[in-house]
Amino acid sequence: MNIKFSAFLLAALAFAAQAQLSSPIAGGLPAGTGPGVHSPNSPFAPLPDRADVVPWSVLTEVKTKAVKTRLLPAFPAAVQALNDKTQRIQGFMMPLDPGEKQKHFLLSSVPLTCSFCVPGGPESMVEVKTRTPVKYSLEPVTVEGKFAVLNDDPYGLYYRITDAVGVK
Repeated sequence: MNIKFSAFLLAALAFAAQAQLSSPIAGGLPAGTGPGVHSPNSPFAPLPDRADVVPWSVLTEVKTKAVKTRLLPAFPAAVQALNDKTQRIQGFMMPLDPGEKQKHFLLSSVPLTCSFCVPGGPESMVEVKTRTPVKYSLEPVTVEGKFAVLNDDPYGLYYRITDAVGVK
């Protein structure tokens, strides 16, 4: 991954986490609103609910806690139960390298092309490393692999799937 892009990604994730922590609404934003949630004003259809994938509503339930000068994730039990198990995730591709096929990318809960959707923080992204390349698409993609809950990732990410494969 490009070092400048990595630094930018970390800064953006830290900003998003800080914004969530300092929300003016007691207890954070109301459910179904805020960063990482598909806007009802969007011309793009939201991701359909599927029983065979981990819902973003579960992944975004994570809170943050201040530890010294850092913000660290505090995962609920439902998220911790996903750790080190094979999981399926559906989302929108955010390529980290140029090219038609991707082996390392981020999945987001909202499309990058949606000007009505506010990008979320690290709770609404999953880093994906695949066995074989997956063709880039503006449409939602589903991957399956070993899911990791990251308690203190150096890049500020909360979730990662490794050894993933694309699922139709």
